[in-house]
Amino acid sequence: MPPLDVEYVYVALDAPEYPLERGDAILVGRDGTTTRVPIDRFDEHFVERQVPHSNALQATLHDGTTYLTGPAARLHHHAERLHPRARAAMESIALPRSVRNPHQFLVVRALELVHAFAEALDLVDAYVEPREAFVHEASAAGATNARVGFGATEAPRGLLWHRYELDDEGLVRDARIVPPTSQNQARIEADLVAMAPTLLALPHDEATALCERLIRSYDPCISCATHFLDLRIEGA
Repeated sequence: MPPLDVEYVYVALDAPEYPLERGDAILVGRDGTTTRVPIDRFDEHFVERQVPHSNALQATLHDGTTYLTGPAARLHHHAERLHPRARAAMESIALPRSVRNPHQFLVVRALELVHAFAEALDLVDAYVEPREAFVHEASAAGATNARVGFGATEAPRGLLWHRYELDDEGLVRDARIVPPTSQNQARIEADLVAMAPTLLALPHDEATALCERLIRSYDPCISCATHFLDLRIEGA
């Protein structure tokens, strides 16, 4: 894989188990420290904004720091919570828990596939049919339907945050979804900048292909759209 060493801020859900299904807070890891952010206080720590050079939204921390969400962030925070089969695979290839080369994100995705299939087999073997298929919500006496709800989960490409506001009739009046795509956009751009010296030494077609590979390593949802890339190298 092409060499690239990046110091990331890793953002992923916190949970008692490896957080592919659920989480109860958001972990922000940087400078050797980890901050735990309640899901309903997302806006106090993160900001999503429009940038002049793109139609896509970009998210950063409030101080403007770019961050990474996705497989490498989950591994950084939760390597010890991997299924034993996945941990054995991780050890067999000597993969560090803090992956700093974006080209290795695909290796982490493969590791998560081992975890997911092993966990799925365990769930099937231990399945017990529940008494009810869903949980009834008990409303407080005298309460209206007006309320605000928050939620977060981990998509394959990273943290996915939701906020919904209901009116008195229970209709959705305001909805916000901050997908991992927008959260990783600024970090992708920063990695492409870090790769610039390598690009200058390559033929144009190879440089373009390398940029597209890096984008795909971040986000499978835009992997089919990386042919949009128009790489222009201008002399000083």
